[in-house]
Amino acid sequence: MTLYTTLDSPLGELLLAGEESPTAPDGIALASLSVPGQKGGATVQEGWTYDPAAFAGIAHQLQAYFDGQLTRFGIACAPARGTDFQRRVWQALEAIPYGTTTTYGKIAADIGAARGAVRAIGTAIGANPLLVVRPCHRVIAADGSLSGYAGGPVRKRQLLGIEGALPDGL
Repeated sequence: MTLYTTLDSPLGELLLAGEESPTAPDGIALASLSVPGQKGGATVQEGWTYDPAAFAGIAHQLQAYFDGQLTRFGIACAPARGTDFQRRVWQALEAIPYGTTTTYGKIAADIGAARGAVRAIGTAIGANPLLVVRPCHRVIAADGSLSGYAGGPVRKRQLLGIEGALPDGL
């Protein structure tokens, strides 16, 4: 069963969707976190159940992150649904430390992909269903610009600002 809620945040109203999971600490595994207007973002589907209480622990962690008090999430996530390549890219995203940035080329190297795979890396990052929690906002262009982010460049700047990771001059 898919549960969902919305949560006010500095990024706008977040849509959180999850699956009941008896092994997750809060009884729910986060499957999607979307922002308004996100390219490819989730939308509430028929059959989903609105249950804000199920997401109380996740909401608390997100609020602490936005307040600058949390640097690492302890949120149970649903198994990633994507291609093997996407899952490898998403795993590399999860390894980027709070308050730092990396490049698309570095992600390609980290997963053993050819340097020419940078566009494919960007496409896989753009398909990340867990914005904020799986920190795709920490990936920037080789020239230090904030290129590409499914939630938009303003939100990418906001998130990097929260983390004190905005590249010089931005």
